[in-house]
Amino acid sequence: MMRKLFSLMALPFAVACSAPSVTRYAAEQPKLDLVAYFAGTVDAWGMFQKRNGEVVKRFTVQITGRRDGDRFILDERFRYSDGNTDRRVWTLTQDADGRWRGTAGDVVGQARGELAGNALNWRYTLKLPVDGKVYEVQLDDWMFLVDEHTLINRASMSKFGFDVGEVTLFFRKRQP
Repeated sequence: MMRKLFSLMALPFAVACSAPSVTRYAAEQPKLDLVAYFAGTVDAWGMFQKRNGEVVKRFTVQITGRRDGDRFILDERFRYSDGNTDRRVWTLTQDADGRWRGTAGDVVGQARGELAGNALNWRYTLKLPVDGKVYEVQLDDWMFLVDEHTLINRASMSKFGFDVGEVTLFFRKRQP
């Protein structure tokens, strides 16, 4: 009985570990250059779905990216379907091995990102406000460059290894 209980408890962690490595996309084209794509202004449209698939929030985001020395700043301004607004400012740095680190006011610690080919995988813990409470949820965030102007993003949210929901975003880089 204890063995079955342990197996059931370990299942979410085993599933979480079975995600593909970003290196699987190393040969995919076009190659994603994070700084080149997000420099300037990028518009995004997205939604949050509960784990049962119900859409509970829709939103738009205007993103402005700029260099600041060896850092890259992403200023995200959200407008939600209920009229609320929010802002997240990311500070990104690239490590010598090509991986990325990022911080923001509502991110616990640092986001860790790995880039290969047309894909970027971010993993981080986000402070998520819901109905007057703040929950810490883990995000497994995947971005895929489709063409020089279009990026698709899907982020799975979990808490204690259990799915909470999913965020889907479509990005469009503005023409200069």
